[in-house]
Amino acid sequence: MKILIVITHPNLEKSLINKRWIEELEKYPERYIIHNLHQVYPDEEIDVEEEHRLLESVDKVVFQFPFYWFNCPPLFKKWIDKVLNHGWAYGKDSGYKLEGKKIALAISVGIKEEDYQIDGRYKYTLDQLTSPFEITFLYVKADYQPLFAFYAAEYKPTPELISQSAEDYIGFLEKL
Repeated sequence: MKILIVITHPNLEKSLINKRWIEELEKYPERYIIHNLHQVYPDEEIDVEEEHRLLESVDKVVFQFPFYWFNCPPLFKKWIDKVLNHGWAYGKDSGYKLEGKKIALAISVGIKEEDYQIDGRYKYTLDQLTSPFEITFLYVKADYQPLFAFYAAEYKPTPELISQSAEDYIGFLEKL
C-alpha cells in the first residue's frame, strides 16, 4: 500500500530540501501519494471530506514541512484543526479513523542539530519541540513514529548533502 506524503511548504519554489525530497518521491509513484496542501488549497479552504478519504485510503502518513518559529507552517495547523475533527478522528460514539495508522513527520530545519540539544542554544531537542504533534496523533490513536529531519538548511548545504538526505528520506519511508 502507498504512503501518503502530506506536504506543507508555503514557498516550495525557493526550497532546497523539501523540493529535492519531492523530486526523489516522484521517482516512485507506485509507492507514494504526494499531496501538496499549498498546491491543492491555494485559497486555504480545506476539503475535509476529501482529506478524510485520502487518509482512510492508506495505512501510513508522513507530514513533510519546514520547521520555523519552532512549529509547523500555518496551513498544516489549520489542516489539523479541521481534518482531525470530532466524530471522525476521535470521539466515543464514532471516530478514531486514524487508529493504528503509522504517522511520522519529515522536517527540514534551518538551525544546526547541536543547537537543538538540552545544553544547546535552544535548550530543547527537536523531539521535545515536536511533542505536541506526537500527543495529537497519540490522542487519535495513531501509531506515531520517530521523525526524520534535515538540520542546518540555512547554512548552504552542498548539493551532495541534499541528495544524500533525499536518499536517506526514502530509506526512512521504506522502514515505516
